[in-house]
Amino acid sequence: MRVEKVSYEQTSFFSEFILDYLSGDERLTPFYHRSPHLSSFKAQIEEKQKQNINRSVLVEALNEQYSSVDTSDFVTSNIQLLEQEKTFTVTTGHQLCLFTGPLYFIYKIITTINLAEELKRAYPDFNFVPIYWMASEDHDFEEINHVHVFGQKLAWNQPQEGPVGVMPTESLSSTLEELKDVLGDSSAAKDLYRLFSESYIGSKDMSSATRALVNALFSKFGLVVLDAGTIALKKEAISLIKKDVLDQRNYPLIQEVNNDLGKAQAFVRPINFFYLQERSRNRIEQDGSDFVVLNSDLRFTREELSQEIENHPERFSPNVLLRPLFKELLLPNLAMIGGGAEVNYWMQLKSTFSANKIAFPILLLRNSAMVVSNTLVDKVKKTGFELVDFFLSEEILHKHFIDRNKEGDIGVETEKSQIESIFDALAQRIQDPGFQSSVFAEKKKQLKSLSKMEQKLRKSEKLKHQNSLSQISNVKAKLFPNNTLQERYDNIIPMYLNYGSSFIDALKEAFDPFDQKFTLFIDD
Repeated sequence: MRVEKVSYEQTSFFSEFILDYLSGDERLTPFYHRSPHLSSFKAQIEEKQKQNINRSVLVEALNEQYSSVDTSDFVTSNIQLLEQEKTFTVTTGHQLCLFTGPLYFIYKIITTINLAEELKRAYPDFNFVPIYWMASEDHDFEEINHVHVFGQKLAWNQPQEGPVGVMPTESLSSTLEELKDVLGDSSAAKDLYRLFSESYIGSKDMSSATRALVNALFSKFGLVVLDAGTIALKKEAISLIKKDVLDQRNYPLIQEVNNDLGKAQAFVRPINFFYLQERSRNRIEQDGSDFVVLNSDLRFTREELSQEIENHPERFSPNVLLRPLFKELLLPNLAMIGGGAEVNYWMQLKSTFSANKIAFPILLLRNSAMVVSNTLVDKVKKTGFELVDFFLSEEILHKHFIDRNKEGDIGVETEKSQIESIFDALAQRIQDPGFQSSVFAEKKKQLKSLSKMEQKLRKSEKLKHQNSLSQISNVKAKLFPNNTLQERYDNIIPMYLNYGSSFIDALKEAFDPFDQKFTLFIDD
């Protein structure tokens, strides 16, 4: 595959907020600690060394989670390295999406792996372990229970009870059979089906299945998968939980930053922890001097809730805004790798990190990409456009095509200019306000009529080129399914069927965690 790069601005899919962050806009510097550059990590290492991390508890938890996983020596070695004070992590987090979900999940992990390797080259006296943090306590099942493959939606239809991580995966057998029909019978298809089947049917729940699947894909690169929802790891966060739940200290800090940012990505509540039960995950709210768990009969006095946190910290699950603090409390972490929305909501938290005496990590935008098959490359060429042109809207592409292929001039800008000049000169000759008002009204009417005529001319040209315009629309839809970036919609399955496991290797070779460019993989 040939690799090309385009600027994020050129794609038009990245927010002004993210573009400002990447360009170092001073307006955003109060909301993060260090810029996303390789040179920033020296100071980040020095700061993180001062934070007390319970490495033995972390390693013990990981060893237990990997006790039944057949993994690489690289992963095993990385887990043991975490006991050493000179070992640090770089981390990405994501939901437990079915069959890995959208492509950007893969891109996040590869960016994280590449960052660890880049840091090792730059700072050889230290060790750097890439971590995938599983969002196993999320409960939005509808976000993770499906994938899009070859225009079809494959869904896992299963009643949900509790966090997605504890959902048993045995009921996925029917979905796997549907997938088998979609995959076909090539050797790559058989390999992929075996991988999914062994991961999901061979595991007791969604957390262990996701670990098995991610491990099979990325263990050769030393990626460590962590589920932080254990009793031992939650005990490390007892103080953090109490500050938020009992004293609600984080709420005013985050609220103040939200006001300064102008637009908050994530909504903050006075209490930012859920209460976990075997089959539910519900919000905690204060009711007078007591605390209640919504959608349940549970009610605690302050003293009772404090004791509950002490005795059962595993029952308290952070929301999207407190999860970053929990993560950085547990890990010797230097950087968070995420998408634009994640970078945005982490910026809501800098002062909260400071108040909780936790080092704020460097925020890196994950790599983004589009994979273009040779069939699509041929179709792009037939339209007369370049591939990068298709980042423009469909409407603009149609307009550009008509302007290139029109018979005569269908624009009316010259006529509009003449109308403007005639009526403006007329208004100046007679300085009567009433007359001028009539003149300007008539000018507006004439200009509107000309615009309507132009629209009719363009519509007529569109009819002449309907087949070509339909081809352009078809290519646009293939490149941007559901009117969004391919990475946000499509799954890795078609790529794996075309390129096998070498697809991941190609991504790894092309991605650079510090490169602020969008990557095009062109199969021509």
